[in-house]
Amino acid sequence: MACTLALLPPFAWAQAKTTPKDAYLYFITPTDGDTVKSAFWCRFGLRNMGVTHAGDAFANTGHHHLLIDADEPISPGEPIPQDRKHLHYGAGETEALIELPPGKHTLQLVLGDDMHFNFDPPLVSKKITITVSSASQRHGRSATHAHRRTRHLHAHTARQAAQPSAAEAPPPDPAKSAGAVDFIKSFLSGAK
Repeated sequence: MACTLALLPPFAWAQAKTTPKDAYLYFITPTDGDTVKSAFWCRFGLRNMGVTHAGDAFANTGHHHLLIDADEPISPGEPIPQDRKHLHYGAGETEALIELPPGKHTLQLVLGDDMHFNFDPPLVSKKITITVSSASQRHGRSATHAHRRTRHLHAHTARQAAQPSAAEAPPPDPAKSAGAVDFIKSFLSGAK
């Protein structure tokens, strides 16, 4: 019997942690039926339990997972997949900036335990439906801003490249003032 258990994968013999009876998982934003632009802030709410990092096995705690357009059943004690439809927030995040293509999408929160397993019973939020509107205007500004930054970076790099290195630079002319250094020296020596 012990040999059989040792050969099973770890999740096959993992015990699901029990969900406190009064725990409640929900969306703060967006709300069901909202129309949002991509990217939008998704804020997670949790009552009567704590949020912690994945790997931290404290009593009555877990971490958030966001399910996007996912229709698979959520079973007690099962591992939560990690892919484009199942986003993990194992650092204890309670909000995330989400980018989705325009159209209707469903969102649902699932609280996972320290090992990314569902609780028993699974602690899930109500599934909400949102509409992501076309964000061409927002993306246009972002792309322009990023492009401006890139041009500035290239111009800055080009200016630096045009300046000679210290080894190639001519020695400083002692007849020219060194600016602040000379001022401080003259101030300290009492000369005007």
